[in-house]
Amino acid sequence: MPAELLSSAALAVLVVSFLVGIVVGLTGMGGGALMTPALVFLGIPPSAAVANDLVAAAVNKSVGAAVHARTGSPDWRLARLLVIGSVPFAFAGAFLIRLLGSPEQQEALLKVLIGVALLLAASTYTMRVYGSSFLGWGRGSGEATRGRTVPTVVVGAVGGLLVGLTSVGSGSIIMVALLLLHPGLAARRLVGTDLVQAVPLVLAAAVGHVITSGVDWAVLVPLVVGGTPGTFLGSRLAAWVPGSAIRRGIVIVLTLTGITLLGVPPMVVGAVGAGLLVLGPLAWALLRRAHGLPAFGRDDTDDEPDDDHDHDHDHDGRDRAPGPSGPTAPAVPDERTPR
Repeated sequence: MPAELLSSAALAVLVVSFLVGIVVGLTGMGGGALMTPALVFLGIPPSAAVANDLVAAAVNKSVGAAVHARTGSPDWRLARLLVIGSVPFAFAGAFLIRLLGSPEQQEALLKVLIGVALLLAASTYTMRVYGSSFLGWGRGSGEATRGRTVPTVVVGAVGGLLVGLTSVGSGSIIMVALLLLHPGLAARRLVGTDLVQAVPLVLAAAVGHVITSGVDWAVLVPLVVGGTPGTFLGSRLAAWVPGSAIRRGIVIVLTLTGITLLGVPPMVVGAVGAGLLVLGPLAWALLRRAHGLPAFGRDDTDDEPDDDHDHDHDHDGRDRAPGPSGPTAPAVPDERTPR
């Protein structure tokens, strides 16, 4: 065991997890969406990448959830409904993978599923940026919409199954679904609710994978040791680094990684990347013009209620109500490390 922890493979996981942690702390982008494909590209089998990443995430999320629970920000009714749907499906994910044929077939299919999940995460995050920038998503100061019990449980079930299969989606995808179902929910309560419900979700998924495939300590230990300080450092740098540009870059990375895992030829991947780099800013400028804003100017995405930054408090901790364009002071990062 000590020799494995000091190997070049373990060191590579440590470095990558530290870098991914910095990005998560800076932007709030989901750690699972970044870390799982990174592990796959390091040569770790997809099933082992998912299992170990889920176990590491269970540790990180528990810390952030404790902070939000103590401040009273979560909507506990909404969190319970999500958990009712998510936990059984998240636990079942690992067992469903084992029903998909030989180990080789399982790994091949899991790689495809991760690719699809990454494309879905990139799409929903783009939708969330658009909604928070132009439609006021997460800018409310109210509670969750009543009477939407069944749709909320279904959202939890779909998100739980996706996380149980791929480890991707407990933050990015479920967050967008919550915004669509409960548009009046305050950003602070939205973040707290999503994080609190993600703890039992990720724990259930992790237990399922540990039972079916166990953990690789040479992967898990570097994940925790590298990711935790990386996230802390990224959170401290968030006030000085322009997170909006990094977020858009990550969306491009998720898209390109997703189509690569789906087996798209490298030349096509390169063409798609070039197209996104050139056409992405142009499309955003046209959207700004369509909503009566200057094509190029102050970036609205810096004001979005993202997974890792709490916009409901100023630096001195006083509550303040965000306006239509969001708060004017830099956000104070919390301890959340979403998926």
